[in-house]
Amino acid sequence: MKAMLLTFLTPPLAACRYGCAGCCAAPIGVFWLTGIISILYGAIWGGPAEGTGWQTVMLGIGLWGTAALWAIFTIRGADEDKCAERSSTLCSKILPSVDETDPFDEVRKAR
Repeated sequence: MKAMLLTFLTPPLAACRYGCAGCCAAPIGVFWLTGIISILYGAIWGGPAEGTGWQTVMLGIGLWGTAALWAIFTIRGADEDKCAERSSTLCSKILPSVDETDPFDEVRKAR
């Protein structure tokens, strides 16, 4: 229940806390912040038209909804993939293997 509430109120924080792919939190945050700015711009300042810009407000709600949906998919994917295991397909793409060489060592050897 707490995860779902956090997902709808602050999707980037929920994706960062409950999902193991921290790389998804930044784009989710961009959608979420743009949605908030769009809602405020349309409701308070009227958007590009005079009065309340309902199209701009609806755009902001859509962006916020997209961020929340993206966070839900990220959290669900992390739960299904069980990122705590080292054999996880998602975490093997994010975390380097033990036998991988350091790219900076390769650069130092080339000099």
